[in-house]
Amino acid sequence: MDFNEAYKITVLVLGLSGFLFWIQLALVDILGIKLKHTPGFTVEQSHSSFLFRANRSLSNSNESIGILILLSLFAMLSSANPEWLNGFAVAYFVGRVLHMFCYYLNLKLLRSASFAISFFALLGMFIIGALSWL
Repeated sequence: MDFNEAYKITVLVLGLSGFLFWIQLALVDILGIKLKHTPGFTVEQSHSSFLFRANRSLSNSNESIGILILLSLFAMLSSANPEWLNGFAVAYFVGRVLHMFCYYLNLKLLRSASFAISFFALLGMFIIGALSWL
């Protein structure tokens, strides 16, 4: 199977994740303008503020994107099982989408559960990449 074809879903998840994070950035910027938030100043630290929740959602996404990229590259360049890698990549993306919506809606328990989905999907990506070396 061709390398590009085998990992096509993982590459798609990378692109979709980038677009998802762009949407989060746009929302934070538009919301900040609408609420007349002064750029460069800290957002009020309160879960009752939608601007705070939107900003935290974006920050949390930014905290994991580098890990997603590194583990995707590691697993693909290690010739990891494409079905497993693609599955973990999709699980990561689903977790991030759910996390975003749960943060926006202030659903704390579901937000934590969706974070766990993406967190363990990243671990799975590492494990299948590492197994390729055994």
